[in-house]
Amino acid sequence: MAMGTKKELSPEQCEELFRTLKGRFDKNMNRHKGLEWAKVQAKLEANTEKLWSLNEMERTGGEPDVVGQDKRTGEYIFYDCSAESPKGRRSVCYDHEGQESRKENRPENNAIDMAAAMGIELLTEEQYLEMQKLGNFDTKTSSWVKTPSEIRKLGGALFADFRYGNVFVYHNSAPSYYAARAFRGSLRV
Repeated sequence: MAMGTKKELSPEQCEELFRTLKGRFDKNMNRHKGLEWAKVQAKLEANTEKLWSLNEMERTGGEPDVVGQDKRTGEYIFYDCSAESPKGRRSVCYDHEGQESRKENRPENNAIDMAAAMGIELLTEEQYLEMQKLGNFDTKTSSWVKTPSEIRKLGGALFADFRYGNVFVYHNSAPSYYAARAFRGSLRV
């Protein structure tokens, strides 16, 4: 994206995104019991940059949906809820340092920089476990999760998936990347 480009959607893009998000919201009420779409949409309409970030989540295959509301701040919380890790974000290593440390076959991008460019955060291990209570995600793929600095300092990074009826959190070296691994993000609006 060119420098100085505003992170805004056209009215048509907004309308299409709202249609998609509302459809997903209505179809998956178990993810957000007691929340009303009209209130979510009103919050989004007042935060166009967040709408742009949601569109980026959608565009890269994340299928974002509301998973809750922060009672303290009133913010709605969106996670990438695609059944498998988002297709448009796969084959990325964990962070820039990991990407740069590869001598050959360097991936085009990394999870941390991509998330920052999209205006979202990687799910933490705790958030990933919460998400898995809403359905079975990553049964064939895996997702990088935000890695504690003490693990990252030692060269590692964490990822998670769902196998054998359980959620597993594992480690890899931060420069590694796989065709079936992306990252899931969260956004507060």
